[in-house]
Amino acid sequence: MEERWLLLGLHELEGIGRKTIQRIWSSDYQLHELLHFSEQKWIEIGLSPAQARIAAQCYDEEWVHERYQRVQSGDIGTVTYVDEDYPLLMKETVDPPWVMYTKGDKSLLHTCSVAMVGTRVPTAYGRRAAEILTEGLCNAGITIVSGLARGIDSICHETALRRGGNTIGVLGTAIDQIYPPQNASLFAEMASKGLILSEYPPGTRSHPGMFPQRNRIIAGLTKGTLVVEADARSGSLITADAALEANRDVFAVPGPITSPKSRGTLSLIKQGAKTVTEASDIIEEYEADLRTREVSSYNREQSLNLKEVSRVPESETSEENRVILLLEQGTMTLDELLDATAWEFGLLHAVLLSLIIKKRIAQLAGTKYKLI
Repeated sequence: MEERWLLLGLHELEGIGRKTIQRIWSSDYQLHELLHFSEQKWIEIGLSPAQARIAAQCYDEEWVHERYQRVQSGDIGTVTYVDEDYPLLMKETVDPPWVMYTKGDKSLLHTCSVAMVGTRVPTAYGRRAAEILTEGLCNAGITIVSGLARGIDSICHETALRRGGNTIGVLGTAIDQIYPPQNASLFAEMASKGLILSEYPPGTRSHPGMFPQRNRIIAGLTKGTLVVEADARSGSLITADAALEANRDVFAVPGPITSPKSRGTLSLIKQGAKTVTEASDIIEEYEADLRTREVSSYNREQSLNLKEVSRVPESETSEENRVILLLEQGTMTLDELLDATAWEFGLLHAVLLSLIIKKRIAQLAGTKYKLI
């Protein structure tokens, strides 16, 4: 039996999550050996008694074949961590999904792509900004990745499809569930002309915690994340954080200082995110990665009619310099930095975030930090 299907079966075992699979993956056993494990053997490689009981009862060739058949009969594609066509950018992240379920054109996973996210209740300004920027990026051959949610997400997907561009929707639900329901027609069009994917097996019941988890996939698949419009507590900022954790670029559209919907993007810009007022601000970062289309063909007349917003100076604050001096001594964990600085967590987190955006430091697995 193929290793990819053995991994899919493991992924679909009830009560077995990403971290548990990581423990199994890091063990000395091959996946095919797990098919004959006793309950005690499962416990020995790190599963809890409850998890071990389920695994011993279910995980055999017949059960794995049944899961494989169920996916095939539902016209659902799969990309697993062991596949040659698993996206390299995603594999480089701290927490890549073991299995992604797909509908549509999987080749889009290997195109130059940018995430576009924002509020679910955009202003007229935010809607127009999303449309103009999506058009410009699509004209340059960049694939648009978003979360198929209401608001900015849907606007970006719809604009990309209308312009004949490429777009990928990452679901916070199982691949066989359409959420929100009013996006049913958009879902169908994207499955036909673009790509939809989810890490959740078909039939998985939805819960709120699934949506923040999908944001790491949106960020991980792309070279950079653009926050179009977001308030101070927007879920879009979670995607921006995930992009920083994956050492990817973060971009933000400046908005009116009087608009609550601009607080999140203006905060990102203050911390060093690149200001975007036209698509070329992003395109120039990825010219080498674009396929054959000439970047110069981009029509600058589509640029946003916004005031010129100056970039935040790249010089470091005294707090940032202190962290840099500490990290010059070597990689340090978050706890070690807290002890060394004697700062409150909130201050240290803000300083670290700013330095990551400025690309002075990088975050490693296990909340460790190092100088770049």
